[in-house]
Amino acid sequence: MLDLAVIRRFAGLVADALGEHREEIDGLNVYPVPDADTGTNLYLTAAAARDALAATATDDPREALVAYARGALLGARGNSGVILSEMLGAALRRLATAEAGERYALVFADALRVGSEAAYRAVAVPVEGTMLTVCRLAAEAAWAEAQRPETKTRDVIAVAARCARIALEQTPHQLPRLAEAGVVDAGGRGISVLLDSVDHALTGRRPAPLPAVVRARPAMPPTPQADLTEDGPAYEVMYLLDADDVAVTALRATLGTLGDSLVVVGGDGLWNVHVHVDDVGAAIEAGIVAGRPHRVKVTHFAEQINRYGADLTSAPGQGQSQEQGRAIAPRPPAPVPTRTGRAVVAVAGGPGLAELFAEAGAVAVASRPTTADLITALTDTGAAEVIVLPNDERTQRHAEAAARTVELDLGIRVAVIPTVAQVQGVAALAVHDPSATFDRDVLEMTATARHTRHGAITVAEQQALTTAGPCAPGDTLGVIDGEFVRVGGDLEEVALDVLGRLIGAGGELVTLVSGAGDPEGALAAAVEAWVAEHHHLVDVVTYDGGQARYPLLVAVE
Repeated sequence: MLDLAVIRRFAGLVADALGEHREEIDGLNVYPVPDADTGTNLYLTAAAARDALAATATDDPREALVAYARGALLGARGNSGVILSEMLGAALRRLATAEAGERYALVFADALRVGSEAAYRAVAVPVEGTMLTVCRLAAEAAWAEAQRPETKTRDVIAVAARCARIALEQTPHQLPRLAEAGVVDAGGRGISVLLDSVDHALTGRRPAPLPAVVRARPAMPPTPQADLTEDGPAYEVMYLLDADDVAVTALRATLGTLGDSLVVVGGDGLWNVHVHVDDVGAAIEAGIVAGRPHRVKVTHFAEQINRYGADLTSAPGQGQSQEQGRAIAPRPPAPVPTRTGRAVVAVAGGPGLAELFAEAGAVAVASRPTTADLITALTDTGAAEVIVLPNDERTQRHAEAAARTVELDLGIRVAVIPTVAQVQGVAALAVHDPSATFDRDVLEMTATARHTRHGAITVAEQQALTTAGPCAPGDTLGVIDGEFVRVGGDLEEVALDVLGRLIGAGGELVTLVSGAGDPEGALAAAVEAWVAEHHHLVDVVTYDGGQARYPLLVAVE
């Protein structure tokens, strides 16, 4: 049960699944505040946990679980993310303390139960029809299933995933706001996605399509005025807090009188605090009394929801304290540096590619960045508009989450070009025109990237079955548009095969990028000579990219 490979696979699958469903979940978000960010917050929380696990060098599964749970706590975003971090933390602590002789199915079911109970305790006023309900009903079903002696762990998680979906369908009947909008609960959908991912990690089963009722969307952006009256706080306040348990008990009581949607999670001296209030200063000062607040984040709901087309200019009661019954002038936000111009952020697979992108005016980011890395890169550009070239499929998901985050937090306009190969990024950057309108520039770069056919030559590191047949370690592999098309042969033979297939469909320009496996550029030179001999009218440009794993990257335009 405590298999390190399974834990890492689970962490990756959960983050990827929540990233894949991020926009869907955001579209369901009408409770407690219709700010369309539940999916983004759940994804960023899971991504932070995954990244913390990846950064931990340990062979001990229990240490890995602790690192993952701490990453979720530190990276939790929004009401839903904080609740998710507490669910995960409590459940994983139960798994980490499992004793020899305990039946795995019972331990796993108990972990779900413990996680659900911890989440309920963390929320000051639990509301049914939310992610709390979905998690609880799934855990109860799992616990009942685990009581049968013949039940295995995979049976328990299958029941939990199935019952989470059933519970999700019922949420509109429990929460009138959902019924009015015609949607299921966004956070509950996130729990369903998570449990489907656990099922996938343990069994390899892929989730079945969702019923139509679960996939429903609001016909138009929900009107949030009901949340922004004198009965609904106008600000979301979050911070990490260094404090002892006694101080946190008092903090909960104080924050409970200031607002709603109060969630305080953590332990061992570190806490994540989330609350909706009118008096931002009082919420932060309560944290100062309790301990040391840091990483403070304040969101004004009216400004955030405006980005989704809701007209809140007439929303009454903003800045009105429920407790004191008098108008309060909220503490003004810290000055935000003026952002101007447009920047391009490009993920570079090697040092040569990084230099190439930098020479073209882009900000180069090292290969395989985390979401946090990309958020930092986008923020540090100082630009009002940013175009991102992720240059591989995995990074594209991180780039989209980072883009959404800085759009929400800083108002930066961001577009992610769907480049899945380094050479597509090179081609897109070549047509970048900062003097054009943002939309026009993005359109031209996107079209160029999509019309760039790309290939690669690599060497197999392990035995596998590819789309071109089985391969063994050391076999040369040819790749076109992400699919294996050739197994076997020397590097030059495979490279010419790949290029021949690409150029056979026509083209005027061939781009060759030599990698760390061809430090002298001999392979690229041989391919360039072949093009000069057989395709006189085709131009060739060659770069030293220095990328790992791929001695040669090829593009045809």
